[in-house]
Amino acid sequence: MRLVVGSVLLLGTGPKLWSDSPFHLTVPSTLLAALGLLLVVGLWTPLAGVITAVIEAWQILAVNEHPVLGLLTGTMAVALAMLGPGRWSIDARLFGWRRIDVPGRKQ
Repeated sequence: MRLVVGSVLLLGTGPKLWSDSPFHLTVPSTLLAALGLLLVVGLWTPLAGVITAVIEAWQILAVNEHPVLGLLTGTMAVALAMLGPGRWSIDARLFGWRRIDVPGRKQ
């Protein structure tokens, strides 16, 4: 899921960064590209997911470009923030991989 959200962010922000976009579109695009890179490598995933969701929500309300894509990307970013980066990430190497074991039912 990290790779999908990060790739969508990088591919979606690329054209805005390389064109002559206004300043109010360039700054969030630069932030989203950096957050996409963080999500792809799995570094600071909860923070990157929350910030991505906030920027996507702002863009849905203010910019009016592709609201469905922004809604899906923001929703998946929030899910990533809650689930964590996964086993193959820099976060797992730095902080350890967390696993939650649910005990069985007592009868």
